[in-house]
Amino acid sequence: MTNAHTAIDIHAHFYPREWLALVEKEGAAFGAETRVVDGKRFLKVGDVQAGPFSPRFTEHDARLEAMDEQGVAMHALSLSLPMVYWAGPGLSLRLSAVYNDAAADAHVKHPQRLFGLAMLPMQAPELALREIERAAKLPGMRGAYMATQIAGKELSDPEFFPVYEAIEALGWPVFLHPVEVIGHARLTPYYLTNLLGNPFESAIAAAHLIFGKVLDRFPKLVVVLPHAGGAFPWLVGRLHRGWEKRKDLQHVERGPTEYLRRFYYDTVGYSERVLDYLVEVVGPDRILMGSDYCFPIAYERPVEIVCDHPRLDEGTKKAITEVNARRLLRI
Repeated sequence: MTNAHTAIDIHAHFYPREWLALVEKEGAAFGAETRVVDGKRFLKVGDVQAGPFSPRFTEHDARLEAMDEQGVAMHALSLSLPMVYWAGPGLSLRLSAVYNDAAADAHVKHPQRLFGLAMLPMQAPELALREIERAAKLPGMRGAYMATQIAGKELSDPEFFPVYEAIEALGWPVFLHPVEVIGHARLTPYYLTNLLGNPFESAIAAAHLIFGKVLDRFPKLVVVLPHAGGAFPWLVGRLHRGWEKRKDLQHVERGPTEYLRRFYYDTVGYSERVLDYLVEVVGPDRILMGSDYCFPIAYERPVEIVCDHPRLDEGTKKAITEVNARRLLRI
């Protein structure tokens, strides 16, 4: 039986108190609204709302207690929506630095349990480069975190290439997560911004990284897609068919199916069959355990999702819950 207490959750969100305090102090000038409802704290920027920020999001002790309940040994900490791109460049840089410092402090206090994924002010690439250089020296930093689009620009925009070059040189993986989603107005009812918008955003980002030749230009850059890759692994055949039949897509030498293994995928697919498909089509060495901690539809028992799966052998379970993340994050 796989030892659950060695499991690593690579999709675990963190909102440091210092970060929230800076948003409350200076965010209003850029449209950030903070409010408390029935003792619960929320943050809204434009159409994007986050919260409530329970102690399990913000406090180390509450997080560690939750991890112990779940049988999770380590969290790779990541800032989720609204991230930092909504702010002006100066505030965005400071928000990134405050977050990164807090993640590093969490690692120093709990070096065997908590690691950081660096936030960067990507809408200002020159500032992002400055923060990469600084964050790379912080204890416990193991990767970079960014949205599936940056302030309305796709990840294939050449202005981001110097940032990718710096990340590639560090050997850091890039973890993606949606913030804004396509078709937001149509998806507002029924929580569809999350249920449908997030998976489509991952597919769009993957397509831009392929057709925009980002993955060709940076052959050692590793990208992690959330939510089991979203729609991308299911629609990659359609993308490949377009590449085969349309000359305007053949500026890329290889078809999209050949890029499937340039990505890693987490386990947050809410279906045994989704995990089966990823194991078969992508391979068990490219799958990482995640929970989406601790949003409303997050997995409460992320380890059991893998370890109780009836069609996975013990080696595959071990790879998904621990081995792959250790290799990728160099833990």
